[in-house]
Amino acid sequence: MAAGVAAGPAERARHWRYEELPGVDLLRARYINKTFLRHTHENFVIAAITDGVEIFQHHGRDQYAGPGALALVNPDTAHTGRAQGPEGWRYGAVYPTPGLVAEIAAETTSIRGTPGFTSPVLDDPYGARVVHQVLRAAEEGNALAADTLLRVAVTRLLRLNGGTSVSRQAGGAGARVAAQARAVLQERMTRPPSLERLATGLGTSPFALLRAFRDTYGLPPHAWLTDARVRRARGLLDAGTSPAEAAMAVGFTDQPHLNRHFSRIVGVPPGAYQRERKNVQDPSARPV
Repeated sequence: MAAGVAAGPAERARHWRYEELPGVDLLRARYINKTFLRHTHENFVIAAITDGVEIFQHHGRDQYAGPGALALVNPDTAHTGRAQGPEGWRYGAVYPTPGLVAEIAAETTSIRGTPGFTSPVLDDPYGARVVHQVLRAAEEGNALAADTLLRVAVTRLLRLNGGTSVSRQAGGAGARVAAQARAVLQERMTRPPSLERLATGLGTSPFALLRAFRDTYGLPPHAWLTDARVRRARGLLDAGTSPAEAAMAVGFTDQPHLNRHFSRIVGVPPGAYQRERKNVQDPSARPV
């Protein structure tokens, strides 16, 4: 497997993009001791399990995905991830953009409104095989097959397990306060206020803010901030910023802090992540 080796013996992961699938992240991984922090993705998660069992918490409940099953997570939905047993788990994943999924849903399904997956786990060995075929086609540079198979996979999963996505961010005073708090944290990402100062500035109490924020975004403010910092760091790394500079720019105290959080959210260290992005832009730099 190419660059992108996760920490730990016998653990390997490659997180990359294929230029013919714009905006779609791709992942192949075998994890044993990896524990993903509670986090979110801007894109959909479609993960096909090959070996072992992954446990991930989703909307407050543990979900189990074993061989032949798919773990399916909608954008901006908080979730975790770890192995059920000491053997770990192996899987391949594609992360299509909300725009692409909406385009496919409008063309091939009867779903109206914002599409999403209704269940976080689907036992569908055929669908899982198609996901792995997408990854194989991308690795081989077969653009026609990669794009076709991705659309086939998304269509199948929406038809079997799709519906109109219901946003957690419902209206109400609590949601409005949570949105205001999020805006403050986005603006002050490198020097965030304490929970008490944040709540006082918004005219509420710390525990009321904590409850409203978790209910709205699925994460407490400090965990949301870590997730947001990693997202912003990904954008900086994509643009060519060094990991050390990216760490400081998003508010981590140093690169080791970025490394730890990045690996526990994205699945690979920032250096390995960035090398794969450079390979997309410079085909001559890809390993053969």
